[in-house]
Amino acid sequence: QVQLVESGGGLVQTGGSLRLSCAVSGINSFSGYAMNWYRQAPGKQRELVATITIGGSTTYVDSVKGRFTISRDNAKKTVYLQMNSLKPEDLAVYYCNALSRSYSYWGQGTQVTVSS
Repeated sequence: QVQLVESGGGLVQTGGSLRLSCAVSGINSFSGYAMNWYRQAPGKQRELVATITIGGSTTYVDSVKGRFTISRDNAKKTVYLQMNSLKPEDLAVYYCNALSRSYSYWGQGTQVTVSS
């Protein structure tokens, strides 16, 4: 059974930092999956925040460029999202996604709240 478990969310003041983690289990070839972080703010559609490819290339939505960093540890089957200089508009539930040509798996989400 494939499981993606996010952690690291919480309440932080504007300008603060959080580091999200997504631990993956049940996938033998974790290194063969692109990993994504999505977020969904209240009343809004889910949006793709950051991607790290099989080869380690990264892409970000414009609103987080220069503030967020996605990384992965294939040995630990874990993907991270370092979030700095957080803003109230970053408030959302953050979801981890593992994507291959054939499969897409999701975590349950972790809440990030930024107070102004």
